Amino acid sequence: MRTITLHDTKTGALQPLQPRDPGRVGIYACGPTVYGRIHVGNARPFVVFSLLKRFLVHEGYEVTFVANVTDVNDKIYDAARARGVRSDELAREMTAAYVADTDALGLGRPDHEPRASETIPQIVELISQLIARGHAYAVDGDVYFDVRSYPRYGELSHRDVAQMDQGEGGEGAERKRDPLDFALWKATKPGEDTAWDAPWGRGRPGWHIECSAMNLKELGEQIDIHGGGTDLIFPHHENEIAQSESLTGKPFARYWMHNGMLQIQTKLPDGTYKLEKMSKSLGNVVTIRDFLAEYPADVLRLVVLSSSYRSPLAYGKEIAADNLRKLARIRSALEPAIGTTTSGEQVDRLKAAAEAAREQFIAAMDDDFNTSGALAAIFELVRAINTARDAGVGGEPFEQAQGVLRELTGVLGLTLEDTTRGRGKEAEPFIELLVELRSELRKARQFQLADMIRTRLGELGVTLEDTPQGTRWKI
Repeated sequence: MRTITLHDTKTGALQPLQPRDPGRVGIYACGPTVYGRIHVGNARPFVVFSLLKRFLVHEGYEVTFVANVTDVNDKIYDAARARGVRSDELAREMTAAYVADTDALGLGRPDHEPRASETIPQIVELISQLIARGHAYAVDGDVYFDVRSYPRYGELSHRDVAQMDQGEGGEGAERKRDPLDFALWKATKPGEDTAWDAPWGRGRPGWHIECSAMNLKELGEQIDIHGGGTDLIFPHHENEIAQSESLTGKPFARYWMHNGMLQIQTKLPDGTYKLEKMSKSLGNVVTIRDFLAEYPADVLRLVVLSSSYRSPLAYGKEIAADNLRKLARIRSALEPAIGTTTSGEQVDRLKAAAEAAREQFIAAMDDDFNTSGALAAIFELVRAINTARDAGVGGEPFEQAQGVLRELTGVLGLTLEDTTRGRGKEAEPFIELLVELRSELRKARQFQLADMIRTRLGELGVTLEDTPQGTRWKI
């Protein structure tokens, strides 16, 4: 196998992929907290790590991909209380919505999707062992992890321990030995309707211990790639490392991959743009369901793939529209040939372009999952295919080039399904008649009338393309 490199957050450098078990890769990506429908920002890690698996499988690896569902969390309690429903009822409803929304993305499901609520026995056992080994302590029904008991705390986020804040506010401050300690188990509070029995009292797990337990359950004590958004580096992933390695005494993950966060691009009255965080408080949340009601799933994939997974990702109406046009360009290369030439200079150029595109695509993907570079290779092949079509190339050489295009776009999860196909079947004879009439008008140099036909057809969603072999149209 060729060398694949990935950027490791912990070392801050590119590292060659060397899985613990050669030929096999285990990936764990932190999934959503299900207190509401997921938005396009939540979709980025799902898309990134689903496609990472797809690429590694293409390269010959056997991959197990785990993406958890956090269905026990403070946010769920708060949201359920606001709606006047039970927290477990809301969690089940939003988990089903999450599965439906991500199913609609057409990338398949992770191999395992554990839920925190179904991992309680493993969580309780893990906490018990941490207490027994002196890494955690119970106080009045709560259990806290002793951060100072893990000397390497802070290595992932590269932070000074003295400058850290767990983000738990004043919760449990009077019971903690150190303000830096974090909750592994929380005693039931008034108004919390979902709880489980444990040796320390009735309650429910803290967020961080849930992922450690699900990780250990599905992938074992050591995994290859752990992923998630950059917002999870601290404290969530830092805490996962501390509690997991304190339990096993072994390195937890070989590589830490973090995707950048999504920002909403908004056009201002003066024509400039501003970027801001997507949040409910700002009223700029775009759910997956809303997005897919307006655009094909391939458009969302192109938005995500258009920049490095590690960079912040801008999203807005104009960005979506631009990627819709890019999708149309890729689809144009899958239109059938209009010529029959199977040898000669143009055929040789097309074969060379297809071979170069595959090499450039793989080289980009090998280089820290560089999907934008991979897309650039795809668009070069699209240009070569369309040029060859216009030059009359057809037959097997043309179909082989299209086959390479389908292979490469398939690695990126692009289905290239044209949802407009089948539309306007009844209108086809009339469109053909108007296209023929326009051609005759152009021959007669009646360009104004010919342009009017093209414009009116365009308004009806029919695009005309003039080529040396004649005019082609599509809806």
